[in-house]
Amino acid sequence: MDNERVVSVAEETARRWLKERGVLIEDIGELVMYLQKKYHPDLTMEDCIYNIERVLQKREVQNAILTGIQLDLLAESGKLEEPLQSIIESDESLYGVDEILAFSIVNVYGSIGFTNYGYIDKQKPGILERLNDHSTGKCHTFLDDIVGAIAAAASSRLAHSSKGEV
Repeated sequence: MDNERVVSVAEETARRWLKERGVLIEDIGELVMYLQKKYHPDLTMEDCIYNIERVLQKREVQNAILTGIQLDLLAESGKLEEPLQSIIESDESLYGVDEILAFSIVNVYGSIGFTNYGYIDKQKPGILERLNDHSTGKCHTFLDDIVGAIAAAASSRLAHSSKGEV
């Protein structure tokens, strides 16, 4: 029997869409490092990427990525009905549905993910700063939260695995 993991169409598409939107696994790895280096002094980028890869294998995560990126693309193309078009296009602060979608990712690995996500969402380091730059003409209303949530989930997975729980 072949030991290679079969990648689903959803996972393959989610990974491709992340890359097409300018998000590399290494970018997310830097966020995991940002969140966890203080608690794991020997943490390597390889450890971070390993945990991100595990998070990306989850169907709930793939579904959130596909949904969020599709909504961003529709808003970017002006294809949503008003008032939703303006709300998503401007990343209106009281909208909150983008964070709810991100919570579906964070929730996969327990409550520690919520605190990691909240922290990184406020700090906006690395790729999150670029994704939040509204002057680029790109809409990343959902993507920035999704990327932060993937990093938070991978950080949670790392924290759980250091306790022997994952």
